[in-house]
Amino acid sequence: MERLRHHLLESGYSIDGVRERLGSMAASALAREELVPALRATADADPLATLIRLWWLGVPVPAKDVPTAVLDSGLVETDGDQVRATVHLQPWETGGYLVSDRKVRPGDPALRPDHVVGAGGASANLAQLVSRRPVQRALDLGTGCGVQVLHLAGRAGHITATDLNPRALELARLSWELSGVEGVEARAGSMFEPVEDELFDLVVSNPPFVIAPAREGRLTYRESGGDGDAFCRDLVRQAPRHLNPGGQAHFLANWLHVEGEDWHDRVGGWLRETGCDAWVAQRDVQDPAEYVELWLKDAAEQGTERYTEHYDRWLAWFDEHKVEGVGFGWITMRNSGTLDPVVRVEHLAHQVSLPVGDYVDDVIDSIAAAHRAQALDTALLRTTEGLLDERVGLPGAEDPIRIVLRQTQGLRRTREVGTVEAALAGVCDGELALGPLLNVIAELVGDGEIADSDKVRPLIAEGYFLL
Repeated sequence: MERLRHHLLESGYSIDGVRERLGSMAASALAREELVPALRATADADPLATLIRLWWLGVPVPAKDVPTAVLDSGLVETDGDQVRATVHLQPWETGGYLVSDRKVRPGDPALRPDHVVGAGGASANLAQLVSRRPVQRALDLGTGCGVQVLHLAGRAGHITATDLNPRALELARLSWELSGVEGVEARAGSMFEPVEDELFDLVVSNPPFVIAPAREGRLTYRESGGDGDAFCRDLVRQAPRHLNPGGQAHFLANWLHVEGEDWHDRVGGWLRETGCDAWVAQRDVQDPAEYVELWLKDAAEQGTERYTEHYDRWLAWFDEHKVEGVGFGWITMRNSGTLDPVVRVEHLAHQVSLPVGDYVDDVIDSIAAAHRAQALDTALLRTTEGLLDERVGLPGAEDPIRIVLRQTQGLRRTREVGTVEAALAGVCDGELALGPLLNVIAELVGDGEIADSDKVRPLIAEGYFLL
């Protein structure tokens, strides 16, 4: 693999190299599963064009254009004077490479049950969420093609990666070898079984969270075969038993929106008995039809005979369970060692600053601090950096109709506030205690507001003020 790795690097087969070679039009067409513009952009048989066609586009290339390092890799097969890739080999943003099965396209044969999916939006989403702090022991649960290990390699002393699918571990090892990542301990098994009785400082997982009716031939990379969203629930509930004090877990998950039930209570209930501080951010909600169409398209079932049958059966299952929608989002947990853990569950669909991992520790700190702070009157608060005060009012009016505090960094939240809180944001610098400061502000604004320090608690939890 060292010869192949050298050839990939020497040929410029990288994220930037592929983007530059394809151009924006071909890249946009590929997102629509249209290959023609990309094939035109790689018509020359130079080394980079050959690699893009072979491993990115998944089309055969002339054997005469393929170097020995590729032919001897074991990742291609020769058919006459043509060479075909047996896997998808993609450059990744870390500077490494990922080996997986090629993404299925309309007209392709059905996916094999042990299909190993490549890295995409969900993989990048999780990598953006995970805390950047260095750790000694990290666990990638359900490693798939091994993508999260590439992100953990620079900040974890020891990495364990698990997967139920032995073929996933086989391809993940190739990914790590091509990326120059050494020392990863790979183990086969479901959930936390391969690491029973072991503790970690960091656990990450992009699990098989797709909620689908039980069926034969399920796709293990996305479907657990469990009842509804029970797999994600069980993952969350079992995680604390494998976290060191102060350890964190970061998951992607789906959850059901069920008729007559608040989804906040459903997901919050998974976490409240774990003993961990936790933050759940729902990033999207799809109605049942949208959800089914997304995952049928993922398996390229549109246009096939089984499409309508599968679609109807899936919707019938949702109807039977009174499902009104499916939520997608982030779950972050921290083993804080407290008898009074705090759980925050919120819908957060707007754009946020990336990577979230740069400040996810601060998010948990703020939520916990607001919950546990006893004497806010004596607290020395500071206004967070980059906070804007936006006012809306009639022309010439002395007082605004509404005042909004807007964060320009981090989670970029907005909140409508009163005149006292707005004035506090303008003068809060950590020098004066909150109680006396609020009293002075209330007297100055003179609008009858009561200077109640507890009214500031939600603003601390959401990061407008720092303790």
